[in-house]
Parts: sequence; structure tokens; C-alpha cells
Amino acid sequence: MSEHQKKPESETPGTAEEAGTVDGASVETVTVESLQAELEKMKDQWMRALAEGENSRRRAAKEREDTQKFAISNFARELLSVADNLRRALDNCPPTEELSEATKSLVTGVDMTEKELLSILERQGVKKLNPLYEKFDPNFHQAMFEVETGEHESGKIIQVLQHGYVLHERLLRPALVGVAKPVSATAPKVDTMA
Repeated sequence: MSEHQKKPESETPGTAEEAGTVDGASVETVTVESLQAELEKMKDQWMRALAEGENSRRRAAKEREDTQKFAISNFARELLSVADNLRRALDNCPPTEELSEATKSLVTGVDMTEKELLSILERQGVKKLNPLYEKFDPNFHQAMFEVETGEHESGKIIQVLQHGYVLHERLLRPALVGVAKPVSATAPKVDTMA
């Protein structure tokens, strides 16, 4: 080979650029690293999509369960007035000894009807609230009035005007109540001995 035919060393095929290196790293290494980074990114996206799918499935199952549990809420709320009327009828009856046999039978029938209605409602998840002498809870009670009293602790329910109801621990109707409050020091004293 003549001198003219020989290529200078810098131009021979073994140079860094021709061998596929970039800044001292081979092109294959750069490509593997970028593929690994892309794989990690895709794996992260896949895991997020899988988690979102699972969350959507859980939400749909919860919504389906709630729909089944609370589907009767409007119907049950309307039946509560029937239960209230049965209770009012029983509360307004004179003592049993003053009634004729026919009227006693009627009162017994109304009582049995009320108990059966409440039993059916309870089997469907509707429970009656009887908060007498419990602490007032605005989540389940509606205060209609306050009474100054020294007999009961402040915030205690001392009178129930209308019972409340819950459907599977969700409020269906609040109890209408009277709540005790402390006797104010500025209130005029009433002489009860006169």
C-alpha cells in the first residue's frame, strides 16, 4: 500500500464517532437507558390505570349498595306519618278501665297495628330514635325550644315532641325535642311559696 492510499489514523473506521459513541458512552448504552426509563414510565402509567380501575369498581359497588340500602327512604319517610298518627291515637285514649269492651278491642287493634308497622320498618333498617334525657345532637335532633331548669344538665333533652328515625344509620327524620338550659342568674326569682 502506498502512502497515498493509507488513511490517516484519525480518519480510520475505528474512531469514536464512527464506532457509535457519544461523549464516551456507546449508543447502545444510551438506547438501553432510554428504553429502561420509558419502560418505568409505562409501568407507572399502567399501575395508576390499574389502581384507578380498582377505585372505580369499588365506587360503583358502594353506590350500588347504597342504592339498595336507601331506595326505600322516601317510602319509609311517608309511612312515618302513619306511625305518628297511630301513636297519637293511642296517647289520646282514656284509661282502659273506662272503656267499653268494643272500644278496648279497637285500642288493642290500633296498638298491635302500630307495633307491627314499627317491626316491619325495623326489619327494613328503619329505627326509631327516643332521645329523652340524652345529650342534644344536632345531627339527629331538632331543638324546638329551650327550658330553663336546674333539675337537668344543660343540653339534655327533657321533652320529645316527635320521635326521629334513621335508615341504616342515616337520618330519615330528626327528633323534635325540648332542651334544658341553665337557669340564668339575671332571671327574676319566682316565689313558689306564696
